[in-house]
Amino acid sequence: MVEDTSSHSSECPVARTLEAIGDRWSLMIIRDAFDGIRRFSEFQKSLGVAKNILASRLKTLVEVGVFDVQPASDGSAYKEYALTDKGREIFPVVVSLRQWGERFLFKREETRSVLLDNERGQTLMPIEVRSSSGQKLGPADCHRVRVVADES
Repeated sequence: MVEDTSSHSSECPVARTLEAIGDRWSLMIIRDAFDGIRRFSEFQKSLGVAKNILASRLKTLVEVGVFDVQPASDGSAYKEYALTDKGREIFPVVVSLRQWGERFLFKREETRSVLLDNERGQTLMPIEVRSSSGQKLGPADCHRVRVVADES
C-alpha cells in the first residue's frame, strides 16, 4: 500500500501552499479574479477550462479561504466568487510569476501582456526578497530552520 504523503501534514510552507493553490488552473483563476472576473461563466470563457475542472478548483479555493461565494452584485440569481483578504494576499505571488515569465519566457519581439500601475501607467518594479533591514537577498543569503509550535 502506498503511504499518503499529503502536504497537509508537511512542515514545509511551500508544499502546503502548492497543495492549496499551486496547480495551473487555480493560479489562472486567481489571476483572472485580480482582473475583475467574478462569475463561473466568465472564468470558463476567459480560461477555456472544462467546467468540471473549473468547478473543482473553485470549490478548493473557497474551502481554503481564497474566495467567498456571494450573491451576484447585479441582483441576479447568479453567484460570484469574491477574493478574500487571504486571496488578495496572493497578488505578490502572481506578480512574481508574471515578472519571471516576462524575463525568461518571451523573446524581445513577442507580443505579451504587461501589468501597469493605475496611478502612473508604468510597469512595476521587479519584486525582490529583502531582509528585515532592507538588504536584497538571494538564495545563498537565507536558510531554513524548523520552528516547533507552542503547545500551551
